[in-house]
Amino acid sequence: MSDIKALQKDLETRMKKSIEAFKNELKHLRTGRATPDLIKDIKIEYYGQQLEISKIASIVVPEPRMLVVQPWDKGAIGEIERAIRKSGLGLNPQSDGNIIRIPIPPLTEETRQNLVKLIGTLAEKTRVAIRNIRQDGMNKLKRWEKEKQISEDERKRAEKEVDELTKKYTDEVAKIRKQKEKEIMGD
Repeated sequence: MSDIKALQKDLETRMKKSIEAFKNELKHLRTGRATPDLIKDIKIEYYGQQLEISKIASIVVPEPRMLVVQPWDKGAIGEIERAIRKSGLGLNPQSDGNIIRIPIPPLTEETRQNLVKLIGTLAEKTRVAIRNIRQDGMNKLKRWEKEKQISEDERKRAEKEVDELTKKYTDEVAKIRKQKEKEIMGD
């Protein structure tokens, strides 16, 4: 029985990681509002190393549609600007030699619709990952029953619990998706 509990705990941990990965992907989507999460993980070449912007600069939000990046080493300004331009976020950084200002343009209707489609795609990938985790668990339970490690009743009870866990996390994906779509369309 403790094997079943350990399996359920492992499945839940893996499902939580899928949710966290989904949330992390959504952080990097431009919503028309400034947030440091938008650019903090963009990598730049810095003295022969690939580093995230957040490791070599402070990122602040002085206004709702403006990011300001202040590198601790002024020599990195050009590289940070290039990386932000190449990021595919459609941002146009402007430097004055000390700091980089990044105005966040409002989203067009077409951009909003494309972002909603992308969110749907990311949500579906997350749901598939959760269902794959469920399938791994179900396969283990069936194998354990076949090897006489658990009874048929224990397998059925555990399968029901795994299904409930799967529903809980797929519902959470739907909730997060709906919330992000509302944020993008309501801007």
